[in-house]
Order: sequence, then C-alpha cells, then structure tokens
Amino acid sequence: MRRADRLFQIVQYLRDGRLTTAAVLAERLEVSERTIYRDIADLIGSGVPIEGEAGVGYLMRDGYDLPPLMFTREEIVALTAGARIIRAWGGAAMAEAAEEALVKIRAVLPDHERAQAGQVQVHAFQMPILDDATRRRLDALEDAIERRRRLKIAYAKEDGTPSERVIRPLGLWFWGKVWTVVGWCELRDGFRMFRADRMEIEDILERFSDEPGKRLSDFYALRRRAGDDGPC
Repeated sequence: MRRADRLFQIVQYLRDGRLTTAAVLAERLEVSERTIYRDIADLIGSGVPIEGEAGVGYLMRDGYDLPPLMFTREEIVALTAGARIIRAWGGAAMAEAAEEALVKIRAVLPDHERAQAGQVQVHAFQMPILDDATRRRLDALEDAIERRRRLKIAYAKEDGTPSERVIRPLGLWFWGKVWTVVGWCELRDGFRMFRADRMEIEDILERFSDEPGKRLSDFYALRRRAGDDGPC
C-alpha cells in the first residue's frame, strides 16, 4: 500500500470517534507500530485534529472531513480521459481500479465539477487486439515493477524467433496499440523493450536493487544521447 493511501485509511479508521490504538491500526494496515506513530505525527502536523498518545490510543474530533477535491476543467478532462483509456486498454486490475477511481472522483467533487466530469466527451474503446491474457500479463508486470522482482520470460521476436530471458522490469510504455515493458535484460546485459503480447512470464524471481547503469533514469539518459529504440 502506498503511503498516501495508508494515511487516507488512518483518517477513515479514526473518523468513527472511537479510541483506536497504534497496534490495531498497524494490524489492519499491515505495517509496524513505529510506522503508525510516524504517520500519526505527520497527519497532526498537517492539521488533522487527531488526539491521543502512544501507548494509549488515538481518536479524531467530530466535524473533520477531507476537503472536497477542486480541479480545473482541464484537469477534470485529463483525469477522466486517462481513467477511461486505462479502463479500455490497461490490465484487468488496472481497468477495475480506473473504474473505481472515476467513481471516487465523482463522489467527492462539488456538484458543478461533478457535472463537468460527466460531460467529458473523450472516450476510449477496447479493440480485439488486447486479449484477456495480455490484460492479466500487464497486471503481473506492473506488480513486478512495483515490487522490483526479476522475471524469467519466454519471448518471441517479430520474426517469431523464440528466446528465454531474465529481466529486471522497470516500466510499462503504451504505444497506442501495444504495451511494452522496459527492462534490463540479463542475457544481453543491456536495456531492452519487450512487447507484452509476445511474452509469457515463466517465473517470478527474487528482488533486485538499484545498480548504477541499470536504472530507469539511466535508460532515459541513454535515449536522450542515442535516440529511440523500439521494441526488440
């Protein structure tokens, strides 16, 4: 869970007005009590009216609520269009999350902005190109990128030549019709871009750590110096 999501959940748990201990919050959010103490301190510092102390528990005074989201028309268009594109062209979990995001955005917008969101005429439609297997693969790739897990993959080049690779997945790129994963290929000892619809994930391996020359920032630096390379 991202830290921003965890802070939001802490506020939601404390809104019922009951005394809640750090131990209970830590168990619910699957983090340490020390993490909860730091989060509570940050929330208090940002103006959230939380009362209590370590070892006793915390509660929040009545009347506090998250402020309504305020977006410009251009921001509403961008958020709505982006969520619709992911809903049509992303992984299965991405699509579900995009739908939930649209619901949550509409729920907290003031009336006028909610009406604007409903009137955005930017749409995306799924074509047969993106099948269910590719959607599931995108979810697995996104999860591996987030958790920094090496992957063993079976890959077919454009001419059908098969190969097996071990990669460090670093990012997902959408090209309008296809998704590619940017990663460090241990077979080629260099950066490569692999089309998601041409690969199968055979195994999820151990975590990898940042190494100079093998990071996404290094990949971007190489592109700036040498120009674009498409999917291999």
